[in-house]
Amino acid sequence: MTTETALPRARSDALFYLMGAVAGVGTGWVDVTVNDLLFTALLVLMACMLLGLLRPRWPWRWVVVVAIFIPLTELVAYWIMTVKPTRGQVYGSFLTALPGTAGAYGGAVMRRAMDNLRQGK
Repeated sequence: MTTETALPRARSDALFYLMGAVAGVGTGWVDVTVNDLLFTALLVLMACMLLGLLRPRWPWRWVVVVAIFIPLTELVAYWIMTVKPTRGQVYGSFLTALPGTAGAYGGAVMRRAMDNLRQGK
């Protein structure tokens, strides 16, 4: 594979990286305002599953993109908001990578299964 064929693929994934970043920031904001770790984990699971379904190659990258923005959003919220996230909430935000991993790999497996069914394998 040459660099000329790799560049259009990388550019096409930029939108999906942006979607992951927006999902991470949105999930972080929900975590700060609602303060429910299970709901936060569900949002991360759904976002990573969708991204894994849309782009099944290297599903771990969606976990990293979504999960890194949750503690960063809580850090920004700590600096600018009057409602401060608790220490447990910050530590719990790092644990959202676990359901994110299940969602991203589950979405990738679903995509590959659908592709195999379409091809008649």
